[in-house]
Amino acid sequence: MTEPWSRAAWLATAVVLVWVSSNINWGGEQWRHIVQADAKGYHAYLPAILLYGDPNLGFFTEIEQGKYYNENFFYDYRSAHDGHTVNKYFAGTAVAQLPFFLLAHVAALIGPADADGFSKPYSIGVNLAAIAWTLLGLWCTMRLLASFGVEDRWRAFTILAFVLGTNLFYYAVVAPGMSHAYSFGACTAFLLSMRQWSLQGRTQDLIVAGLLLGLIVLIRPVNALVVFALPVVWERPLDVLAQLVKRPIPTLSAGIVALLIAGVQPLYYKVATGSWFVYSYGEEGFRWHDPHFLDILFSYRKGLFVYAPLLLLACGGLWFMWERSRTQVISWLLFIVALTYVLGSWWNWWYGGSFGSRVYVEYLFLFALPFALALQWLGGRMRKAYIALSVILVLVCQIQIYQMRYSRIHWDGMDREQYWDVFLRIDRLF
Repeated sequence: MTEPWSRAAWLATAVVLVWVSSNINWGGEQWRHIVQADAKGYHAYLPAILLYGDPNLGFFTEIEQGKYYNENFFYDYRSAHDGHTVNKYFAGTAVAQLPFFLLAHVAALIGPADADGFSKPYSIGVNLAAIAWTLLGLWCTMRLLASFGVEDRWRAFTILAFVLGTNLFYYAVVAPGMSHAYSFGACTAFLLSMRQWSLQGRTQDLIVAGLLLGLIVLIRPVNALVVFALPVVWERPLDVLAQLVKRPIPTLSAGIVALLIAGVQPLYYKVATGSWFVYSYGEEGFRWHDPHFLDILFSYRKGLFVYAPLLLLACGGLWFMWERSRTQVISWLLFIVALTYVLGSWWNWWYGGSFGSRVYVEYLFLFALPFALALQWLGGRMRKAYIALSVILVLVCQIQIYQMRYSRIHWDGMDREQYWDVFLRIDRLF
């Protein structure tokens, strides 16, 4: 299969992500901005276990409150449990960053930086890890779209539009220490593996899917919901489920692999506290009776479609999916509704400091599919209009990301008045 356009788009994306990251993050003291807030907790697992041998984070005072203290970026990621200190966050992002941490450690050992797990090479390693997982997710998006019969040129346009026109770009480049770029890569690769298994029945695809599912849970347990998106990528869901039951050994093997990977978290808790289970989020939790369903999608504070309007345009492609498979569209709608209910029920439904509704980044393929199918099946002036509108919405997203970087869009407290006061006002950035 020849695919010059999509491969070129993927390579161009890699160059852009590395170039922009090096430009805004790697020079001077800018590297200190890479690992902030929650990202500090994700990253801390690696030096804690590999360098300090201290799962209880005893180095926090010396490192976070001492050597690398910055009042603008200080964040305490520790949580107390039965007299022990543990990392508040889950370990999966650290596992995804591990190869890049090791490379950074080698660079620190042979270079001028301190090999303490927190100096400049380690932060750049985090940035490169996020880029790598983003590129993995985009590559898997290309392969998935190809399996749905999307032409090479429309696959290329789709991945460029989605990396530049959504908050994926922000979490690959501006906030690469957060978990979302890693979850995007893992979730998309999981969907690809399960689609390949449904089409070809290869055991290795099922085992890889099990490994990825374990990592997905280890990164953010709520993202285990991705399994309910499988009917969207399966041609005949009931037949596929029947095959899983008829082949118990591969199915159980994949399940065991998933449990072993996800089991890293309770193992950490056992070593750190003596207990297999720790709820490290204190009073934080889901409020199932009060889901902010519309807010998480449309509010000026963090609305998904406000800060990534390209995704709203993509929903129009469901019409073309309906022509292809009504089962897939119904599955898509049910999944997005259920996902939005769960995500909107979290006590902090806007998820703190973020650009847009960051918790949907993991599921971008589900929007890329109808978007690409619309490109495939539209013709003439309608396709040209769709492409033109897509380009405009990509530019809107990029301007908003730029405004976010310079605090013209507030990280937490936007409202209608503030939003329209700064909307597309790039003149205020110079």
